[in-house]
Amino acid sequence: MINVAVLGYGTVGSGVVEVIETNKDVIDKRAGQELHVKYILDLRDFPGDPYEDRIVHDYNIILNDPEVSIICETMGGNEPAFTFSMQALKAGKSVCTSNKELVANHGAELIRTARENECNYLFEASVGGGIPIIRPLNVALTAERIELINGILNGTTNYILTKMAEEGSDFDSCLKEAQDKGYAERNPEADVEGYDACRKIAILSSLMTGKTVRYEDIYTEGITKITKEDFLYAKKMNKFIKLLAKSRELDGEYYAMVAPFMIGEKNPLHGVNDVFNAIFIRGNTLGDSMYYGRGAGKLPTASAVVSDVIDCAKHGRKHIICIWEEEKLSLKSVEDTSRKFFVRVSEGSEDAVKKLFGDVDKIEAEGITGEYGFVTPVMTEKEFAKKSAELPGFISRIRLEED
Repeated sequence: MINVAVLGYGTVGSGVVEVIETNKDVIDKRAGQELHVKYILDLRDFPGDPYEDRIVHDYNIILNDPEVSIICETMGGNEPAFTFSMQALKAGKSVCTSNKELVANHGAELIRTARENECNYLFEASVGGGIPIIRPLNVALTAERIELINGILNGTTNYILTKMAEEGSDFDSCLKEAQDKGYAERNPEADVEGYDACRKIAILSSLMTGKTVRYEDIYTEGITKITKEDFLYAKKMNKFIKLLAKSRELDGEYYAMVAPFMIGEKNPLHGVNDVFNAIFIRGNTLGDSMYYGRGAGKLPTASAVVSDVIDCAKHGRKHIICIWEEEKLSLKSVEDTSRKFFVRVSEGSEDAVKKLFGDVDKIEAEGITGEYGFVTPVMTEKEFAKKSAELPGFISRIRLEED
């Protein structure tokens, strides 16, 4: 029998216990022996809970119990999750986590500590909830040089953008609807400003490159400035607006960014709607593949944590190789990357538009007066920023993603 401890009995932690108990027969068979949740660490008591007898308040009880070999860290945040995880790994106990913040900040260090102590630090649930993506990158795609990762990595923002597109509503009303349905937090900043997606693409970029990509170095732009008028233009152009998190190799250098993009029907991400997530990957010999599913939620995320627990159980004290070095990777500046831009500008700016951007086609959307839109030629971000600053009547811009 393998004894497991769960740190944090919130949404994901309680889901981990539920998944282990609900699917016990199949989980034990796949793990090769019985899994048993021996402890649940939380500051609170849970009177009446079916597992209240397993609740403990002192982490040292878990750390000092030689019978516990696997720990599920579902606390969230940096501390005390980092300290607890390091102590567990140094004691030879494997750690499985859903904590994207901790993985993004300390992933390489925790993996090294696991390797040094012949145990494992696994984090499938930290990106994409229940979508298998970490293990494919570490196992199924190890023969590939990954050239591109492009994903919809946040269900809250994808839900809001989907509702804005379908209902013609503004951002604030769609955000409130997302909050009412429990898809968005009361303070939604981490989601709507793109910070959540940024941490996730930092993790994927680190696995893509084998070095540490710091989320602080990634250009990040959220969806708060997207308007219902933008969707009228998108509909006219047969485009879709999505918050994309992307990482790409260009001439031996890498860049990463999070921002809203207009994408076309040929892009496989265009049909990913509501709270669903998807990750598109391009390998140099495999070509394109995509991974789709629920990117968050109690049971999907818990299922991913338990899949890591099973992996740890199967491998025992054998370390599972994960190439993620602590050396920091310097990213190429987004300013030097090139693309087209969709621009909205006030009527009367035609001469200035032609002077700065050439003979572009005017795009007019039904129900919008006093302005029009156009698509620029391909240019660098730096060049566009300079030209748009000189453009009288400039209203806004959205990047265009190549199909």
